[in-house]
Amino acid sequence: MKTVLLRFQVALLLAVSMFHVQSVVAQEQSSKAKECSKATLSGSFGYSSTGTLLDSYVPAPYAGPFGEVGRQTFDGKGNTSAIAVTSSNGNIAPVTIEGTYTVNADCTGSMTLNVSPFDSTVHAAFVIDDDGAQLRAIGADPGLVETRVYTKQYR
Repeated sequence: MKTVLLRFQVALLLAVSMFHVQSVVAQEQSSKAKECSKATLSGSFGYSSTGTLLDSYVPAPYAGPFGEVGRQTFDGKGNTSAIAVTSSNGNIAPVTIEGTYTVNADCTGSMTLNVSPFDSTVHAAFVIDDDGAQLRAIGADPGLVETRVYTKQYR
C-alpha cells in the first residue's frame, strides 16, 4: 500500500511540475510581442469604410453619411495605392488613391492618402492585427468621422 501511495505521489508531483513548466514557457512566448515594420504591410487588402463627413470637412452635397469599399495595396516599403467606390451623402464616385504609410514597432501606424478626383488629402491612424492579415483604421482629420476595416487578400 505504501508503494502504491508513493508512486501516486511521484506521478502527481511530475504532472504538476510539467504543467508548471508548460505554463512558464507559454507565458514567456506570449510576452515576446511580435514587432511590426513597413514590411508587415505588404500585399493587397479588401476594405470597407463607414462614417460621416461633416460640412466643415467637405462642401455640400457631400456632407453627410459616408461609405467606401475598395482594394488597397501596400508595397512593404511605405507606399500605398488603392481603387475604390465612395458614397458621400448618396453621391457615388469612383476614386483612386496614392499615399504613404509608416509603421511603429508596436504595430500602430499612420497613412497620408491623396484622393482623386477630389484633390483631397486624408490622414488616418491604424493598428495591424492578425499577423498582418488585418488592419483597422480611423480618420485623423477634423470633420472626418470614418473607420475602416481591411482584410488581406490571397493569404
